[in-house]
Amino acid sequence: MGAALPIPARRALHKLGADIRDARRRRRIPTTIMAERASISRTTLNKIEKGDPAAAAGHYASVLFVLGMADRLGDLADVRMDSVGLVLEEERLPQRIRRPRRTGPRTARRPDDLSSDKS
Repeated sequence: MGAALPIPARRALHKLGADIRDARRRRRIPTTIMAERASISRTTLNKIEKGDPAAAAGHYASVLFVLGMADRLGDLADVRMDSVGLVLEEERLPQRIRRPRRTGPRTARRPDDLSSDKS
């Protein structure tokens, strides 16, 4: 499985793991307590801190939650930061926008008709 992972993705996971390790150390949290708080084993925490792609994404999220960084997890694929997707969407915008066609007879009511319906 590790061989199929693109090199940039592998590097990003390695950086994420190192950042998680550094954040844990800055907070002076021992690995045993960190693993306990995240409800994972110390072995899994070690894999996460090494950026192992086999570690479950949910475990990464649990560790980030313990560190107080889980809110940033939701911004990873934020559409507002997707420059490629925004450019592609812009290219597909229609040149002309037309009103939808009416499908049947329209029975418009005038404001004075509405006041007479009160019972």
